Amino acid sequence: MSGLRFAFLTTFYPPYNFGGDGIGIQRLARGLVRAGHHVTVIHDADAYLSLAKGPPPAGEPEPDGLEVVSLRSRLGVVSPLLTQQTGRPIVHGPRIGRLLADGAFDVINFHNVSLVGGPGLFRYGEAIKLYMAHEHWLVCPTHVLWRKGREVCTGRQCLGCQLHYKRPPQWWRWTGLLERELRHVDRFIAMSEFSRDKHHEFGFPREMDVLPYFLPDAAAEPPVTAGESPHPRPYFLFVGRLEEIKGLQDVLPSFAGEGEADLVVAGDGEFGAELRRQAAGNPRVRFLGRVAPSDLGAWYRHAVGLLVPSRCFETFGIILLEAFRQSTPVIARRLGPLPELLAASGGGETFETGPELEAAMARLLQDRGYRDQLAQAGRRALETLWSESTVVPRYLDIVRAAAADRQDAHVLTTLS
Repeated sequence: MSGLRFAFLTTFYPPYNFGGDGIGIQRLARGLVRAGHHVTVIHDADAYLSLAKGPPPAGEPEPDGLEVVSLRSRLGVVSPLLTQQTGRPIVHGPRIGRLLADGAFDVINFHNVSLVGGPGLFRYGEAIKLYMAHEHWLVCPTHVLWRKGREVCTGRQCLGCQLHYKRPPQWWRWTGLLERELRHVDRFIAMSEFSRDKHHEFGFPREMDVLPYFLPDAAAEPPVTAGESPHPRPYFLFVGRLEEIKGLQDVLPSFAGEGEADLVVAGDGEFGAELRRQAAGNPRVRFLGRVAPSDLGAWYRHAVGLLVPSRCFETFGIILLEAFRQSTPVIARRLGPLPELLAASGGGETFETGPELEAAMARLLQDRGYRDQLAQAGRRALETLWSESTVVPRYLDIVRAAAADRQDAHVLTTLS
Protein backbone atom coordinates (compact mmCIF):
# COMPACT_ATOMS: atom_id res chain seq x y z
CA MET A 1 0.00 0.00 0.00
CA SER A 2 1.41 3.38 -1.03
CA GLY A 3 -1.11 5.63 0.72
CA LEU A 4 -1.63 6.67 4.34
CA ARG A 5 -3.22 4.62 7.09
CA PHE A 6 -6.21 6.33 8.72
CA ALA A 7 -8.03 5.31 11.90
CA PHE A 8 -11.57 6.65 12.30
CA LEU A 9 -13.02 6.50 15.83
CA THR A 10 -16.75 7.09 16.14
CA THR A 11 -19.74 6.06 18.21
CA PHE A 12 -21.98 5.29 15.22
CA TYR A 13 -21.15 3.84 11.82
CA PRO A 14 -23.51 2.24 9.27
CA PRO A 15 -25.47 0.14 9.73
CA TYR A 16 -25.04 0.91 13.46
CA ASN A 17 -26.14 4.53 13.10
CA PHE A 18 -29.22 6.75 13.31
CA GLY A 19 -28.52 9.97 11.41
CA GLY A 20 -26.58 11.51 8.59
CA ASP A 21 -23.26 11.82 10.42
CA GLY A 22 -22.60 8.08 10.14
CA ILE A 23 -23.29 8.19 6.42
CA GLY A 24 -20.98 11.17 6.04
CA ILE A 25 -18.21 9.34 7.88
CA GLN A 26 -18.69 6.30 5.67
CA ARG A 27 -18.49 8.42 2.52
CA LEU A 28 -15.26 10.03 3.69
CA ALA A 29 -13.76 6.62 4.52
CA ARG A 30 -14.70 5.21 1.13
CA GLY A 31 -13.50 8.35 -0.62
CA LEU A 32 -10.08 8.03 1.03
CA VAL A 33 -9.88 4.39 -0.05
CA ARG A 34 -10.68 5.39 -3.63
CA ALA A 35 -7.87 7.96 -3.33
CA GLY A 36 -5.42 5.17 -2.52
CA HIS A 37 -5.39 5.17 1.29
CA HIS A 38 -6.35 2.59 3.91
CA VAL A 39 -8.99 3.26 6.56
CA THR A 40 -9.85 1.37 9.75
CA VAL A 41 -13.14 2.42 11.36
CA ILE A 42 -13.54 1.66 15.07
CA HIS A 43 -17.12 2.15 16.30
CA ASP A 44 -19.14 1.27 19.38
CA ALA A 45 -21.82 -1.30 18.64
CA ASP A 46 -22.76 -1.33 22.35
CA ALA A 47 -23.90 2.28 22.09
CA TYR A 48 -26.14 1.66 19.09
CA LEU A 49 -27.68 -1.50 20.53
CA SER A 50 -28.33 0.28 23.83
CA LEU A 51 -30.34 3.00 22.09
CA ALA A 52 -31.95 1.13 19.19
CA LYS A 53 -35.14 -0.90 19.40
CA GLY A 54 -33.66 -3.86 17.61
CA PRO A 55 -30.68 -5.05 15.58
CA PRO A 56 -29.41 -2.84 12.76
CA PRO A 57 -30.53 -3.39 9.17
CA ALA A 58 -28.25 -5.27 6.85
CA GLY A 59 -25.26 -3.18 5.82
CA GLU A 60 -23.43 -2.89 2.52
CA PRO A 61 -20.07 -4.63 2.09
CA GLU A 62 -17.12 -2.26 2.39
CA PRO A 63 -14.47 -2.02 -0.33
CA ASP A 64 -11.01 -3.49 -0.03
CA GLY A 65 -8.88 -1.14 2.00
CA LEU A 66 -11.66 -0.27 4.47
CA GLU A 67 -11.75 -2.32 7.66
CA VAL A 68 -14.53 -1.96 10.25
CA VAL A 69 -14.03 -2.94 13.89
CA SER A 70 -17.21 -3.14 15.99
CA LEU A 71 -16.64 -2.82 19.73
CA ARG A 72 -18.85 -5.10 21.82
CA SER A 73 -18.75 -6.08 25.49
CA ARG A 74 -20.72 -8.35 27.78
CA LEU A 75 -21.66 -5.29 29.84
CA GLY A 76 -23.95 -3.96 27.11
CA VAL A 77 -25.45 -0.58 28.02
CA VAL A 78 -23.11 -0.23 31.02
CA SER A 79 -20.14 0.36 28.70
CA PRO A 80 -21.44 3.52 26.95
CA LEU A 81 -23.01 4.72 30.19
CA LEU A 82 -19.61 4.65 31.91
CA THR A 83 -18.12 6.65 29.06
CA GLN A 84 -21.00 9.14 29.14
CA GLN A 85 -20.51 9.65 32.87
CA THR A 86 -16.71 9.73 33.08
CA GLY A 87 -15.70 11.12 29.69
CA ARG A 88 -13.28 8.21 29.27
CA PRO A 89 -13.27 4.83 27.43
CA ILE A 90 -13.54 2.74 30.61
CA VAL A 91 -14.53 -0.61 29.06
CA HIS A 92 -13.15 -0.44 25.53
CA GLY A 93 -10.08 1.69 26.26
CA PRO A 94 -7.56 -1.16 26.44
CA ARG A 95 -8.72 -2.63 23.13
CA ILE A 96 -8.75 0.75 21.42
CA GLY A 97 -5.22 1.35 22.68
CA ARG A 98 -4.07 -1.97 21.21
CA LEU A 99 -5.78 -1.33 17.89
CA LEU A 100 -4.16 2.06 17.53
CA ALA A 101 -0.74 0.73 18.53
CA ASP A 102 -0.90 -2.31 16.24
CA GLY A 103 -2.27 -0.42 13.23
CA ALA A 104 0.73 1.87 12.76
CA PHE A 105 -1.62 4.66 11.71
CA ASP A 106 -0.51 7.91 10.15
CA VAL A 107 -3.71 9.81 10.97
CA ILE A 108 -6.31 9.31 13.71
CA ASN A 109 -9.60 11.04 12.98
CA PHE A 110 -12.03 11.37 15.87
CA HIS A 111 -15.65 11.80 14.84
CA ASN A 112 -18.61 11.51 17.24
CA VAL A 113 -16.77 10.08 20.24
CA SER A 114 -19.43 10.84 22.86
CA LEU A 115 -20.06 7.18 23.76
CA VAL A 116 -17.05 5.39 22.29
CA GLY A 117 -14.54 7.18 24.53
CA GLY A 118 -15.35 10.82 25.24
CA PRO A 119 -12.56 13.41 25.50
CA GLY A 120 -10.41 10.87 27.33
CA LEU A 121 -9.96 9.18 23.96
CA PHE A 122 -8.01 12.12 22.52
CA ARG A 123 -4.76 11.08 24.22
CA TYR A 124 -4.80 7.63 22.58
CA GLY A 125 -2.32 6.99 19.77
CA GLU A 126 0.68 8.94 18.50
CA ALA A 127 -0.40 9.80 14.96
CA ILE A 128 -1.61 13.12 13.57
CA LYS A 129 -5.01 13.70 15.17
CA LEU A 130 -8.08 15.39 13.72
CA TYR A 131 -11.53 15.92 15.21
CA MET A 132 -14.61 16.41 13.00
CA ALA A 133 -17.55 18.13 14.73
CA HIS A 134 -20.53 16.37 13.16
CA GLU A 135 -22.64 17.65 16.07
CA HIS A 136 -22.22 20.38 18.69
CA TRP A 137 -21.12 17.88 21.37
CA LEU A 138 -17.93 19.81 22.11
CA VAL A 139 -20.04 22.65 23.55
CA CYS A 140 -23.38 20.91 24.27
CA PRO A 141 -24.00 17.81 26.43
CA THR A 142 -27.14 17.04 24.40
CA HIS A 143 -25.30 17.55 21.07
CA VAL A 144 -27.90 19.72 19.32
CA LEU A 145 -28.11 23.09 21.14
CA TRP A 146 -31.87 22.59 21.57
CA ARG A 147 -32.63 23.97 25.02
CA LYS A 148 -35.02 22.03 27.25
CA GLY A 149 -36.83 20.58 24.27
CA ARG A 150 -38.44 23.84 23.19
CA GLU A 151 -36.01 26.36 21.64
CA VAL A 152 -32.58 26.90 20.13
CA CYS A 153 -29.94 27.48 22.78
CA THR A 154 -28.67 31.03 23.15
CA GLY A 155 -26.88 30.56 26.49
CA ARG A 156 -25.78 27.73 28.71
CA GLN A 157 -28.33 26.10 31.01
CA CYS A 158 -26.66 22.70 30.72
CA LEU A 159 -27.61 21.07 34.00
CA GLY A 160 -31.30 21.88 33.72
CA CYS A 161 -31.28 20.91 30.07
CA GLN A 162 -29.76 17.49 30.73
CA LEU A 163 -32.31 16.86 33.46
CA HIS A 164 -35.12 17.86 31.10
CA TYR A 165 -33.91 15.26 28.59
CA LYS A 166 -33.70 12.69 31.42
CA ARG A 167 -30.00 12.17 30.83
CA PRO A 168 -27.51 11.71 33.65
CA PRO A 169 -25.56 14.97 34.05
CA GLN A 170 -22.01 14.75 32.70
CA TRP A 171 -20.15 16.03 35.73
CA TRP A 172 -16.82 15.75 33.94
CA ARG A 173 -17.80 18.79 31.88
CA TRP A 174 -17.33 20.92 35.02
CA THR A 175 -13.87 19.50 35.80
CA GLY A 176 -11.91 20.94 32.86
CA LEU A 177 -11.35 17.44 31.40
CA LEU A 178 -12.40 18.43 27.89
CA GLU A 179 -10.23 21.55 27.86
CA ARG A 180 -7.20 19.58 29.07
CA GLU A 181 -7.61 16.81 26.50
CA LEU A 182 -8.02 19.17 23.53
CA ARG A 183 -4.24 19.67 23.49
CA HIS A 184 -3.79 16.14 22.11
CA VAL A 185 -5.67 17.01 18.89
CA ASP A 186 -3.85 18.76 16.05
CA ARG A 187 -6.79 20.11 14.05
CA PHE A 188 -10.51 20.57 14.60
CA ILE A 189 -12.95 20.61 11.70
CA ALA A 190 -16.45 22.12 11.55
CA MET A 191 -18.91 21.10 8.87
CA SER A 192 -20.02 24.66 8.03
CA GLU A 193 -19.05 28.24 8.74
CA PHE A 194 -22.18 28.55 10.87
CA SER A 195 -21.18 25.58 13.02
CA ARG A 196 -17.63 26.90 13.43
CA ASP A 197 -18.98 30.27 14.56
CA LYS A 198 -21.48 28.62 16.92
CA HIS A 199 -18.69 26.60 18.57
CA HIS A 200 -16.73 29.78 19.21
CA GLU A 201 -19.83 31.62 20.43
CA PHE A 202 -20.23 28.92 23.10
CA GLY A 203 -16.61 29.21 24.19
CA PHE A 204 -14.75 26.54 22.22
CA PRO A 205 -11.12 27.69 22.51
CA ARG A 206 -9.49 26.18 19.40
CA GLU A 207 -9.49 27.33 15.80
CA MET A 208 -11.51 25.19 13.39
CA ASP A 209 -11.12 24.44 9.71
CA VAL A 210 -14.35 24.20 7.71
CA LEU A 211 -14.89 21.12 5.57
CA PRO A 212 -18.37 20.26 4.28
CA TYR A 213 -20.00 16.92 3.67
CA PHE A 214 -20.00 15.62 0.12
CA LEU A 215 -21.58 13.05 -2.15
CA PRO A 216 -19.61 10.42 -4.07
CA ASP A 217 -18.81 11.28 -7.67
CA ALA A 218 -21.07 9.82 -10.33
CA ALA A 219 -18.55 7.11 -11.17
CA ALA A 220 -18.88 5.76 -7.62
CA GLU A 221 -22.59 6.35 -7.12
CA PRO A 222 -24.54 7.22 -10.31
CA PRO A 223 -27.69 9.37 -10.02
CA VAL A 224 -31.17 7.98 -10.53
CA THR A 225 -32.29 7.92 -14.15
CA ALA A 226 -35.59 9.44 -15.18
CA GLY A 227 -38.62 7.18 -14.88
CA GLU A 228 -42.18 7.13 -13.70
CA SER A 229 -42.96 9.11 -10.56
CA PRO A 230 -43.53 6.97 -7.46
CA HIS A 231 -46.48 9.21 -6.43
CA PRO A 232 -49.58 9.94 -8.53
CA ARG A 233 -49.69 13.72 -7.87
CA PRO A 234 -47.14 16.52 -7.66
CA TYR A 235 -45.50 16.40 -4.24
CA PHE A 236 -43.01 18.06 -1.93
CA LEU A 237 -40.66 15.76 -0.04
CA PHE A 238 -39.46 15.68 3.56
CA VAL A 239 -36.55 13.35 4.41
CA GLY A 240 -35.22 12.81 7.90
CA ARG A 241 -35.80 11.59 11.41
CA LEU A 242 -39.26 12.34 12.75
CA GLU A 243 -38.30 14.38 15.78
CA GLU A 244 -39.73 17.63 17.07
CA ILE A 245 -36.53 19.53 16.29
CA LYS A 246 -36.84 18.66 12.58
CA GLY A 247 -39.92 20.90 12.34
CA LEU A 248 -42.24 18.81 10.19
CA GLN A 249 -45.17 19.78 12.43
CA ASP A 250 -44.75 23.36 11.18
CA VAL A 251 -45.23 22.22 7.57
CA LEU A 252 -48.38 20.11 8.00
CA PRO A 253 -50.80 23.09 8.21
CA SER A 254 -49.69 24.21 4.74
CA PHE A 255 -51.13 20.98 3.33
CA ALA A 256 -54.55 21.25 4.95
CA GLY A 257 -57.62 21.36 2.71
CA GLU A 258 -57.56 21.31 -1.09
CA GLY A 259 -54.27 21.78 -2.89
CA GLU A 260 -52.35 21.09 -6.05
CA ALA A 261 -49.51 19.17 -4.39
CA ASP A 262 -49.08 16.59 -1.65
CA LEU A 263 -46.49 16.09 1.07
CA VAL A 264 -44.50 12.84 1.12
CA VAL A 265 -42.57 12.05 4.31
CA ALA A 266 -39.62 9.63 4.25
CA GLY A 267 -38.31 8.67 7.67
CA ASP A 268 -39.39 7.65 11.14
CA GLY A 269 -38.64 8.46 14.74
CA GLU A 270 -39.96 9.05 18.23
CA PHE A 271 -42.16 11.95 17.13
CA GLY A 272 -43.64 9.95 14.27
CA ALA A 273 -46.81 8.85 16.07
CA GLU A 274 -47.66 12.44 17.01
CA LEU A 275 -47.06 13.66 13.45
CA ARG A 276 -49.29 10.93 12.06
CA ARG A 277 -51.95 11.95 14.56
CA GLN A 278 -51.73 15.56 13.43
CA ALA A 279 -52.05 14.51 9.77
CA ALA A 280 -54.80 11.92 10.38
CA GLY A 281 -57.55 12.11 7.77
CA ASN A 282 -55.50 14.31 5.43
CA PRO A 283 -55.17 12.53 2.06
CA ARG A 284 -52.51 15.01 0.96
CA VAL A 285 -49.94 13.73 3.49
CA ARG A 286 -48.28 10.36 2.90
CA PHE A 287 -45.88 8.74 5.38
CA LEU A 288 -43.49 6.24 3.82
CA GLY A 289 -41.64 5.23 7.00
CA ARG A 290 -37.97 4.42 6.64
CA VAL A 291 -36.82 4.24 3.03
CA ALA A 292 -33.64 2.47 1.95
CA PRO A 293 -31.01 4.92 0.64
CA SER A 294 -31.02 3.07 -2.68
CA ASP A 295 -34.74 3.83 -3.06
CA LEU A 296 -34.67 7.47 -1.96
CA GLY A 297 -33.21 8.75 -5.22
CA ALA A 298 -36.46 8.30 -7.16
CA TRP A 299 -38.41 10.17 -4.48
CA TYR A 300 -35.96 13.08 -4.68
CA ARG A 301 -35.90 12.99 -8.46
CA HIS A 302 -39.64 13.45 -8.96
CA ALA A 303 -40.35 15.87 -6.10
CA VAL A 304 -41.28 19.46 -6.88
CA GLY A 305 -38.94 20.42 -4.05
CA LEU A 306 -37.38 19.22 -0.81
CA LEU A 307 -38.67 20.84 2.40
CA VAL A 308 -36.16 21.29 5.24
CA PRO A 309 -37.99 22.95 8.17
CA SER A 310 -35.44 22.17 10.92
CA ARG A 311 -36.03 24.15 14.11
CA CYS A 312 -32.58 23.43 15.52
CA PHE A 313 -29.02 24.43 14.71
CA GLU A 314 -27.88 21.80 12.24
CA THR A 315 -24.14 21.54 11.60
CA PHE A 316 -24.65 21.13 7.85
CA GLY A 317 -27.61 19.73 5.90
CA ILE A 318 -26.59 16.68 3.94
CA ILE A 319 -30.10 16.10 2.58
CA LEU A 320 -29.74 19.31 0.56
CA LEU A 321 -26.92 17.62 -1.33
CA GLU A 322 -29.08 14.55 -1.89
CA ALA A 323 -31.74 16.77 -3.43
CA PHE A 324 -29.24 18.66 -5.61
CA ARG A 325 -27.91 15.31 -6.83
CA GLN A 326 -31.32 14.59 -8.34
CA SER A 327 -31.79 18.15 -9.66
CA THR A 328 -34.40 18.95 -7.03
CA PRO A 329 -34.59 22.46 -5.51
CA VAL A 330 -34.83 23.06 -1.77
CA ILE A 331 -37.01 25.19 0.48
CA ALA A 332 -35.36 25.42 3.90
CA ARG A 333 -35.95 27.29 7.14
CA ARG A 334 -33.86 30.44 7.49
CA LEU A 335 -31.85 29.03 10.38
CA GLY A 336 -28.43 27.58 11.09
CA PRO A 337 -26.25 26.65 8.10
CA LEU A 338 -29.17 26.20 5.67
CA PRO A 339 -29.15 29.81 4.39
CA GLU A 340 -25.37 29.51 3.98
CA LEU A 341 -25.75 26.44 1.76
CA LEU A 342 -28.56 27.90 -0.34
CA ALA A 343 -26.71 31.18 -0.81
CA ALA A 344 -23.62 29.30 -1.99
CA SER A 345 -25.62 27.10 -4.37
CA GLY A 346 -28.52 29.21 -5.60
CA GLY A 347 -30.46 25.97 -5.42
CA GLY A 348 -33.52 27.06 -3.46
CA GLU A 349 -35.28 29.47 -1.15
CA THR A 350 -35.55 30.03 2.59
CA PHE A 351 -38.56 30.74 4.78
CA GLU A 352 -39.44 31.66 8.34
CA THR A 353 -43.24 31.71 8.40
CA GLY A 354 -46.02 29.53 7.02
CA PRO A 355 -47.07 32.15 4.44
CA GLU A 356 -43.46 32.41 3.23
CA LEU A 357 -43.30 28.63 2.88
CA GLU A 358 -46.56 28.49 0.96
CA ALA A 359 -45.48 31.31 -1.37
CA ALA A 360 -42.21 29.51 -2.13
CA MET A 361 -44.01 26.24 -2.84
CA ALA A 362 -46.44 28.05 -5.13
CA ARG A 363 -43.57 29.55 -7.14
CA LEU A 364 -42.01 26.13 -7.72
CA LEU A 365 -45.36 24.64 -8.70
CA GLN A 366 -46.47 27.39 -11.03
CA ASP A 367 -43.22 28.45 -12.71
CA ARG A 368 -41.47 25.43 -14.21
CA GLY A 369 -38.70 27.58 -15.68
CA TYR A 370 -37.90 29.06 -12.28
CA ARG A 371 -37.93 25.63 -10.67
CA ASP A 372 -35.57 24.26 -13.32
CA GLN A 373 -33.25 27.25 -12.83
CA LEU A 374 -32.93 26.48 -9.12
CA ALA A 375 -32.50 22.76 -9.84
CA GLN A 376 -29.68 23.37 -12.31
CA ALA A 377 -27.92 25.76 -9.94
CA GLY A 378 -28.07 23.21 -7.13
CA ARG A 379 -26.71 20.48 -9.37
CA ARG A 380 -23.79 22.68 -10.51
CA ALA A 381 -22.98 23.63 -6.93
CA LEU A 382 -22.93 20.00 -5.88
CA GLU A 383 -20.35 19.22 -8.54
CA THR A 384 -18.13 22.22 -7.77
CA LEU A 385 -18.47 22.54 -3.97
CA TRP A 386 -19.70 19.28 -2.46
CA SER A 387 -18.42 16.44 -4.63
CA GLU A 388 -15.96 13.79 -3.54
CA SER A 389 -13.37 15.00 -6.05
CA THR A 390 -13.57 18.47 -4.47
CA VAL A 391 -13.83 17.72 -0.74
CA VAL A 392 -11.46 14.76 -0.27
CA PRO A 393 -8.47 16.78 -1.58
CA ARG A 394 -9.45 19.59 0.83
CA TYR A 395 -9.49 17.06 3.66
CA LEU A 396 -6.02 15.88 2.67
CA ASP A 397 -4.87 19.50 2.63
CA ILE A 398 -5.85 19.71 6.31
CA VAL A 399 -3.89 16.53 6.98
CA ARG A 400 -0.94 18.02 5.10
CA ALA A 401 -1.08 21.21 7.16
CA ALA A 402 -1.14 19.23 10.41
CA ALA A 403 1.80 17.15 9.18
CA ALA A 404 3.74 20.32 8.40
CA ASP A 405 3.12 21.58 11.93
CA ARG A 406 4.44 18.29 13.29
CA GLN A 407 7.21 18.06 10.70
CA ASP A 408 5.97 14.58 9.81
CA ALA A 409 8.13 13.81 6.79
CA HIS A 410 6.43 10.49 6.02
CA VAL A 411 2.96 12.00 5.70
CA LEU A 412 4.24 14.99 3.74
CA THR A 413 6.16 12.76 1.32
CA THR A 414 3.20 10.42 0.83
CA LEU A 415 0.86 13.31 0.06
CA SER A 416 3.29 15.14 -2.22
